[in-house]
Amino acid sequence: MLRRFFQFRSSTKSKQDLILIRFIIERFGYRPKKLRLFKEALTHKSIANTSKKLRSNERLEFLGDAIFDAIVADYLFEKFPKEDEGYLTKIKSKVVNRKSLSAIAAEIGLIDHIIYQKGRTIKVSTLEGNALEAIFGAIYLDGGYQAVYKTVKYHIFRKYTDLNTLLEEEIDFKSKLYIWAQKNKLPLDFKVLKEENLGHKWNYQVEVIIQNKSFGMGSGSSKKIAEQAASKETLLLMGEI
Repeated sequence: MLRRFFQFRSSTKSKQDLILIRFIIERFGYRPKKLRLFKEALTHKSIANTSKKLRSNERLEFLGDAIFDAIVADYLFEKFPKEDEGYLTKIKSKVVNRKSLSAIAAEIGLIDHIIYQKGRTIKVSTLEGNALEAIFGAIYLDGGYQAVYKTVKYHIFRKYTDLNTLLEEEIDFKSKLYIWAQKNKLPLDFKVLKEENLGHKWNYQVEVIIQNKSFGMGSGSSKKIAEQAASKETLLLMGEI
């Protein structure tokens, strides 16, 4: 009897509908209840404008952008209980920016399911990133906040983006050190110890000076890289990272 029920349900949906349902389940870990929301999320305005029956994903994109922003803030707040507002804001901006969203969407393979007018000059990365936000909006309307939270935490972060690598690459140690110095009302400076031309590249060695005392040192092919390395060593010495 149960088998017949599922056969009946499958038979009422088109092949394209079943492909879309399977895609949403596999990539987002969510089973759609109102499939029309997900079809809308994947409909670009370039094609929606050509038909009265189709609605573009712009409204869902607006909603999904806000929901994703809140969920990332929620997630980072729990993940980094000892970090201040400045740190959390900086990290969140790296996770929710257009470049990160487009990269996630490309990894998911979203472009294969987006309906848009081909042949027009439309930037694919923007198309994908916007559609991803629209999918978040669709999941929110279909299943609520917790459904989107689970999708982001257990599927987006675990499968399609290495959050730890992203955090490691994007942390601005110099800014973090400046925030720490300002909070503790201590003067901070960077002293160039060595600046040499090695022929094919330059090498800089920089030292952090706090309240006229030497702390961490760092080297690199530019002052900026050397200052980041010196800042990281200083923060490690102080037990701040």
